[in-house]
Amino acid sequence: MKPLALVFDAYGTLFDVHSVVALCDRYWPGKGVAVSQLWRTKQLEYTWQRSLMQRYVPFSSITEAGLRYACAAIGLDLSAAQQSALMQQYLKLSLYPDAKPALATLGGCKLAILSNGSPDMLDPVVAASGLDKVLDAVLSVAEVSVFKPDARVYQIAVDRLGVPKESIGFVSSNCWDACGAKAFGFRTYWINRAGAPLDALDATPDHTIALLTDLTALIG
Repeated sequence: MKPLALVFDAYGTLFDVHSVVALCDRYWPGKGVAVSQLWRTKQLEYTWQRSLMQRYVPFSSITEAGLRYACAAIGLDLSAAQQSALMQQYLKLSLYPDAKPALATLGGCKLAILSNGSPDMLDPVVAASGLDKVLDAVLSVAEVSVFKPDARVYQIAVDRLGVPKESIGFVSSNCWDACGAKAFGFRTYWINRAGAPLDALDATPDHTIALLTDLTALIG
C-alpha cells in the first residue's frame, strides 16, 4: 500500500553536507575534503554520545563543536570569522540533484522532514532551497531533546502528522537512521548512494535504492 506520509532525513539525504568543501578549500587549500569528512563524522558521533549521556544541546552547537574538533585534529587554525562563515554555509547547503525531481513525483501523501537539525539551522536551509513550498512539515528532534535513532524522535512524525507509524515511509541515506526507523515500525527506504554495506543493527531497511528518484517506481 502507498504510504500516507513520506518522512525524509535532511542532512545527507536531501541536503549535501559536503557542499561546504569549496569554502573549506578556500580557507585551507587542499584540506577541504578532509575537514568536511571529519566534521561530519564528529557531528554524528556527538549526537550519539550526547544522547547516551543525556546531555542534549541544539544541533547548531554540535555542528560548531564538530568543526572545531576537525580543525584541531588536522592541525588547522580556525578563526571566529571562518567558523561563522562555515556555519552560515550550513544554512544554504546544496540539494542533491535528485531531491526536487523526486519530491515532485510523490504527491498524494504528506511530505515532511524529520531531522537532528535544530530549527535555527533547518528553517533557513529549507527556505533557501525552496522546499518550504513542497513540504507539509519540518520536524526537529528539538521537540524531545534527544537525537536519532532514539524511538522518541520517530514518534514525533506520528504525533505531528497524525498518521499511524505503519503508514509512514521513512527515507534516509544514513543506514543507521533507516535501521532505527525500521525498528520503530516505519516502512523504510535507504538511499545508498555510495554502495555501502548494510549496518549490522538487526533491522534491515525495507528497500535499498541508489537515488531519491528511485522512490517513484516503488511508491508511485
